[in-house]
Amino acid sequence: MAEAHQAVAFQFTITPEGIDLHLSHQALTEVYLSGIRSWKKRIIRLKNSVITGVYPASPSSWLFVVIAILATMYTSSDPSMGLISKIQEHLPVSEVLSVHCRTLVSAVVFSTLLWLSLIFTMRFCLKQLLSYHHWMFEQHGQISNTTRVWVGLVKMFSGRQPLLYSYQGSLPNLPLPAIESTIKSYLESVRPLMDNTEFERMTTLANDFENGLGKRLQWYLKLKALWAANYVSDWWEEYIYLRGRNPIMVNSNYYGMDFLYVTPTPIQAARAGNTIYALLLYRQKLNREEIKPSRVPGTLIPLCAAQCERMFNTTRIPGEETDTVAHWQDSDYVAVYHKGRYFRLWVYQAGRLLSPREIEHQIQRILDDSSPPLPGEEKLGAFTAGDRIPWAQARKEFFSSGVNKRSLDCIEKAAFFVTLCDDEQGMMGDDPATSLDSYAKALLHGKCYDRWFDKSFSVVVFKNGKNGLNAEHSWADAPVVAHLWEYVLATDSFQLGYSEEGHSKGEVDSSLPAPQRLNWDISSQCQERISQSLSVAQVLADDVDFHVFSFRDFGKGRIKRFRLSPDAFIQVALQLAYYRDRGMFCLTYEASMTRLFREGRTETVRSCTNESCAFVRALENAESVAVCQHLFRQACEKHQLLYRMAMTGSGIDRHLFCLYVVSKYLGEESPFLKEVLPEPWRLSTSQTPVQQVELFDLVNHPEYISCGGGFGPVADDGYGVSYIIVGENMINFHISSKHSCAQTDSHKYGTHIKRALEDLLHIMSSDLKEPPRSQNQTGVNQVKAKKDL
Repeated sequence: MAEAHQAVAFQFTITPEGIDLHLSHQALTEVYLSGIRSWKKRIIRLKNSVITGVYPASPSSWLFVVIAILATMYTSSDPSMGLISKIQEHLPVSEVLSVHCRTLVSAVVFSTLLWLSLIFTMRFCLKQLLSYHHWMFEQHGQISNTTRVWVGLVKMFSGRQPLLYSYQGSLPNLPLPAIESTIKSYLESVRPLMDNTEFERMTTLANDFENGLGKRLQWYLKLKALWAANYVSDWWEEYIYLRGRNPIMVNSNYYGMDFLYVTPTPIQAARAGNTIYALLLYRQKLNREEIKPSRVPGTLIPLCAAQCERMFNTTRIPGEETDTVAHWQDSDYVAVYHKGRYFRLWVYQAGRLLSPREIEHQIQRILDDSSPPLPGEEKLGAFTAGDRIPWAQARKEFFSSGVNKRSLDCIEKAAFFVTLCDDEQGMMGDDPATSLDSYAKALLHGKCYDRWFDKSFSVVVFKNGKNGLNAEHSWADAPVVAHLWEYVLATDSFQLGYSEEGHSKGEVDSSLPAPQRLNWDISSQCQERISQSLSVAQVLADDVDFHVFSFRDFGKGRIKRFRLSPDAFIQVALQLAYYRDRGMFCLTYEASMTRLFREGRTETVRSCTNESCAFVRALENAESVAVCQHLFRQACEKHQLLYRMAMTGSGIDRHLFCLYVVSKYLGEESPFLKEVLPEPWRLSTSQTPVQQVELFDLVNHPEYISCGGGFGPVADDGYGVSYIIVGENMINFHISSKHSCAQTDSHKYGTHIKRALEDLLHIMSSDLKEPPRSQNQTGVNQVKAKKDL
């Protein structure tokens, strides 16, 4: 829109009488207002930079310090102990100013230096306080005096009304664990997965590494930990995500779903209008840093917000050796895909954000556009779904100049990507379970060409008004995107709302220009490359076996009555379900955040432990209820300990990963690391936390429940399990595996999870003196059957 208006804002014609000049006042007004919007954003960024830079103090505290020093000086005392006089002697303009003015300037300079010193001291103290993590390991309700004092000090040094990034300079650096503790923890984690011979061999390799090459590699990591804010994050982003050459669709990207039971409007354009508007409101709050800093639930402890910086206007750019993440400061449009065509949808008019109704109007114009796709345009997005090297080569060869480069730039520099699907999804029909599975696959990979998988996230709006999103993983982890999506769902339904007819609210400016259709000149050779990428992506998508279900028998409310962690309860249930599914245990991955530290991302909790395996064996071998209860509590407590250690920087896998990276830089081969790093995670799990509970009233509106999100399987012969604990009485599961593996079946594993949860509840609810009888000979029922015999 801005390009079109600028093109007609200034026109001239050469005539025999001279030059005939024409100015479009409307276009010039729009250009002016757009510039005002841009300058306002710069001023806001500058103001926020100042406020964040001096936090936990405030800019106004500088004036207080200056007045206090001047007031003290006028009482004939010298609070600077001679420093003001020293500053006065070295003022470069001392010959011009009077004695009184020199004294005043010197006092202001001293006050400023004192103020900065106080800020530095407060920030240093807060950083040291936030490095204390013993509170996480204390029993619930048993707070030590040390922790009580610590809480008071944190409140004292935390300041007031922090902005989103206010705590960034006060967050501690991620600590580097001792190599001895990492090796010890690793051996403990693999003990239940190895027989005696294998474990002895691995112990020998680990000890040789610890006493040899490991010490040298650790020395290099110590240097990096001293120099960098986070010794893991940059290598993790580069080597785990950006250097991967396989498709990011299914293998890396993940998705988030709409409400489970309700669809606010059946009108596709209206739902898209509200969704896009809510996303832009969130971006506005993000740019102004008006979003409250995330904290550990129930505490004052802040979490790192660095991942939020690249949420919008961000794209992953393919490269032959490694990809890069490109981020732009601003973008005043979104890229839209519908029936094989790409559009640029301007979301600002004369410097103001379009209303939801105006965005709906523009989306409807796209839906009503009957023009056919250009040759090669319809399936162009398959490049982002296939292998990375062919995409990088095609991008360089076919999209480095001309109309193709301009259109590709438009997509990559857009605020985000929107797909308008012409099919219906969600929980519907006579078979809601199957429809949810289809919904998950539609969000995870769709048609393999109707998403732009390289964008930081793509919003998908279906024909029946359901929506969802697909997010790229390298720039941020799921909790950051989940925070955004919670805000969008709540704002869409509870703040923006719809008219009685189901349309978005607001007025429509009739002068809005139509969305701009992107042009392409895609050669037959490029179309052949697109087909090759699509065939790779289609095989991958067709192989995904997905199962989504809601477990409604009980939730965290019932679990907490046993004084157990709901997450630990579910993790042990997943171990029990996997054992029943495969007849064995496996290396298990659970994602834990490390955002207590600056630039923190994730750490691995190895959920398959000696304790969880002992419980599962006892349950399956029909041990007594008392024994099973005791072992189950031990398993849950061990899981909680491992989770807390991972959160506080004492995990295993990120340390081993960085040691491996250093070994590669040095050209050293380690038999130990060579075996540890490629170990497959056959059970990869993650919990999607509900972070903004205050946005949803599940008591009065229980139907507004998010279904959470999921991801593809990490191992070809394994499962990917994502779950979200909603309210007090529901747990939603998203299970993925591959059809090509005969040993895995997502629906079968889902059935095992349901039964495992029910059995664990029965175990913890049983009367120890007189357990109930049953004829079922499996799981917890085997325990009761043995009693009967």
